[in-house]
Amino acid sequence: MLQEQGYITGDAVPMSVFLSLQLNKPLLVEGPAGVGKTEIAKVMANALQTDLIRLQCYEGLDATHALYEWNYQRQLLHLKMVEHNEQSIEEKEKTIFSDSFLMKRPLLKAITHNQKPVLLIDEIDRSDEEFESFLLEVLSDWQITIPELGTIRATHIPHVILTSNRTRELSDALRRRCLYLYIDYPDFEKEWLIVKNKVPHIDAKLAEQITLFMQQLRIIKLEKTPGIAETLDWAMALSALHIEHLDKNIIEQTLGVVLKDWNDTREVQLSLSELLEKTGVHSKVENL
Repeated sequence: MLQEQGYITGDAVPMSVFLSLQLNKPLLVEGPAGVGKTEIAKVMANALQTDLIRLQCYEGLDATHALYEWNYQRQLLHLKMVEHNEQSIEEKEKTIFSDSFLMKRPLLKAITHNQKPVLLIDEIDRSDEEFESFLLEVLSDWQITIPELGTIRATHIPHVILTSNRTRELSDALRRRCLYLYIDYPDFEKEWLIVKNKVPHIDAKLAEQITLFMQQLRIIKLEKTPGIAETLDWAMALSALHIEHLDKNIIEQTLGVVLKDWNDTREVQLSLSELLEKTGVHSKVENL
């Protein structure tokens, strides 16, 4: 299923996805940024021919933004329109607190979906512990209580993928409710296959050199180690420039595609000659 969607990986990922589907349990995927954690949910949604519902976590995220909000402006407009009709206050109140005035956020969307969606809870480690505790209740009961409407139970329990970059430790309670998968940076062969698959028109020699260079780059201690996402961005950029092989000048000019931190860029520039020697890439001047 994953291969048909162009997702190249080892045995651990398909096994974890399969067990998550069979046991109907959330799958917690941890690993460095840019190694394909979020992509698993996208691939699952495409393969299962269902919708992907994404909740992007951030510091300060609360239940309101994850569950639902009332459309207050529309409610006020509706009350203004019906203020002179013969409805009682109770009838007017019942009307404005109905489904047509409810703005469903990702969790409520997932619970009320007409088929089993894939619910992606992305970067759960960026949210605070209070939201994590709230999420535990939702994942356990699959129901949400809205005071004005009552309790809404899931019509179809969604397939849940949670991702984490390990910026903070998640609670044991959350981990116990999930299957666990750790994705690390790929080895040379896997990364080369990913480049060839995602950038099919790239020159074969260039694809090999890019992969070798990225493998060596991750050995250096950097603030923001580049992942597969940066490898693909670089491959597409160099391919668009019709580059057939790497050289020192090209690397220096396009390093901003791969590295996103000034200190990292400076560190790599200082050790670029050594990196080029290890990957067998030399400058045009040296080649001439």
